[in-house]
Amino acid sequence: MTTEQIPPKADSPAANIKEEVRKRYGKAATRARESASDGGCCDGDSDGNAISSHLYTTDEIRDLPQEAVVASLGCGNPVAIAALRKGETVLDLGSGGGIDVLLSARRVGPSGKAYGLDMTDEMLDLARENARKAGVTNVEFLKGEMEAMPLPDASVDVIISNCVVNLSPDKDAVLREAHRVLRRGGRFAVADIVTRGKMPSALKRSLELWAGCVAGALSEDEYRAKLGAAGFGEIAIEVVREYTADDAASGDLGALVQRYAKEGAERLGITSAIVRARKPGGAGARSFEPIELVATNGSVCGPGDC
Repeated sequence: MTTEQIPPKADSPAANIKEEVRKRYGKAATRARESASDGGCCDGDSDGNAISSHLYTTDEIRDLPQEAVVASLGCGNPVAIAALRKGETVLDLGSGGGIDVLLSARRVGPSGKAYGLDMTDEMLDLARENARKAGVTNVEFLKGEMEAMPLPDASVDVIISNCVVNLSPDKDAVLREAHRVLRRGGRFAVADIVTRGKMPSALKRSLELWAGCVAGALSEDEYRAKLGAAGFGEIAIEVVREYTADDAASGDLGALVQRYAKEGAERLGITSAIVRARKPGGAGARSFEPIELVATNGSVCGPGDC
């Protein structure tokens, strides 16, 4: 931890946000275990909400433990568009039940490695158990916070994340840390909630919506600016789904969003997006390949995935 990364005071807004996130995802890990033990379906529906449903193909999740799929609370499929290759080292921020770490481990192969970083003990226990069940050995799950990543400088080739960067109350610190741990030419590829226009202040203040991936979301311009300030180049943001009035009316985006979105959730500009950038430098550094398909449900495919 650097001198700039001082933990927030226990009663500060940032600490309150982190505690709400920790509680929410600890409960999610418990629900995933219970759902899988009850024979819960392994079709990628996660908790059934509008943001987290139907993000992975059947082929991707076929051989994964049910607990890993049920515990997925993301908003996209960053592994599909991260352009991973054999032998690379990948870091997944907010790895949860481990689904994106396990999928990354397949792509980088035995000569590569996939790290998962999470601050929630219940999720870490679940992820390690899922890796054991899947027989995947080129993975390691680390306890820590993404504002102070417990890895050396220039130690990973790719950073991925699935609807987690928006959970941080200090996104500038997250992006600085991402830049620090990436090697020269390293790639940043995350799925995240991104907003268009100004979100009502009541939504921004809601701890429930912070933990639910909505209140802490950056606008496209803010995301670009923060990535640039952290030192990234080749910044690209592509919206893959804009949530609709039906999503809001169902309550799947939260009761507060439902109340504010009587005239349509699109008025709030809540979207799922793919955010990609690269750390400059590196001889022969690999650039991102185009996304081949953007599906109507918000899932995306990289080359050869569709």
